[in-house]
Amino acid sequence: MWTYIGVAAAILLVVGGVLLGLVRGSRSRNRHLDEAPPEPGTPGPSDADLAPDGAIGTIEHPGEVVEDEVSPGAGPAVAEPEAPPAPTVETPEAPAGRLRRLRARLARSNTTIGKGLLALLAGGRLDEAAWEEVEDTLIAADLGVAASTELVDALRTRVSVEGTTDETVVRGWLREELLALVDPTMDRSLADSRIDGRPACVLVVGVNGTGKTTTVGKLARVLVAQDKDVVLGAADTFRAAAADQLETWGGRVGVPTVRSDREGADPASVAFDAVAAAAEMEADVVLVDTAGRLQNKVGLMDELGKVKRVIEKRSPVDEVLLVLDATTGQNGMKQAEVFAEVVGITGIVLTKLDGTAKGGIVVAVQRALGVPVKLVGLGEGPDDLAPFDPEAFVDAIVE
Repeated sequence: MWTYIGVAAAILLVVGGVLLGLVRGSRSRNRHLDEAPPEPGTPGPSDADLAPDGAIGTIEHPGEVVEDEVSPGAGPAVAEPEAPPAPTVETPEAPAGRLRRLRARLARSNTTIGKGLLALLAGGRLDEAAWEEVEDTLIAADLGVAASTELVDALRTRVSVEGTTDETVVRGWLREELLALVDPTMDRSLADSRIDGRPACVLVVGVNGTGKTTTVGKLARVLVAQDKDVVLGAADTFRAAAADQLETWGGRVGVPTVRSDREGADPASVAFDAVAAAAEMEADVVLVDTAGRLQNKVGLMDELGKVKRVIEKRSPVDEVLLVLDATTGQNGMKQAEVFAEVVGITGIVLTKLDGTAKGGIVVAVQRALGVPVKLVGLGEGPDDLAPFDPEAFVDAIVE
């Protein structure tokens, strides 16, 4: 009996195997029928695509190919985002080039002084009335009464001694006397290099409306053109747009700006932070912009004095530049005197000198304060600020 049972089991195994083979063959044929035939000329799989047994991948379900295994820790391949384009950094014009260009503009703006004086002096009728007219012309040009009288007396003496009113000769005399008044011997250098291993510190002050923040931005361009590493401090925290304006100026030439994100922040604190940051960056110079002040407002002027004192806890203040509007004339003299008392002015920046024929303010402010005009602004362009050159200034007037 066991023999019959064994034979029956063998027959069942054979029949089962045949049926299983038929099912697999049917599935294989269906899979190949579902697949689109390859396009003519399409290359077959390469050796790299073949599994070790020659099969193309491993089939889990009809038509589904399992991808190659990814190494542990490796995420999906993601394209790196494109970096935003770097901001364009401008190259400011060199100061030497500015002086040549600005001299012509200065000559045009001061023709009243030069032509008026030369016409009077070369007229041949230098009586007392004529000399009074010469003096009035100089006073009207904001030269100041004392300086005007001094210049007229010197010219009268030369004309009397030499006995000539030749225009070429008189022009030479006028140039010499004006140059003596402007005083080319004054030190007009700017604190723009490291001092005793620290950045030079420049505090910029002035009344409202003189273009002070713009002047700081333009001064940064002057220094960058001289290969100086500059840091700006936006300590004008009362005018909402002042810090943004200064940061824009600095960004154009690649200069960082230290500012507060809070409107109305303590300006002394911002100034202190700017000086500290400049030291950490090992910059050559830090320029600190301050809020515009009215010289007759005691509280505002006292606060300006506080800004300077707080800075000095971190670093000496090497330069205090007063920005004056040349068109304000003698009123600018009163402003200058008050600022000099509060923070100790070391130099003057005259803006808008191209908008007036009253270039005599250069002489007047220097004589009143005993400090030199160091920079002049002669236009609205970003590079229209230049170091003051006494000889170029005087030549522009008399030529």
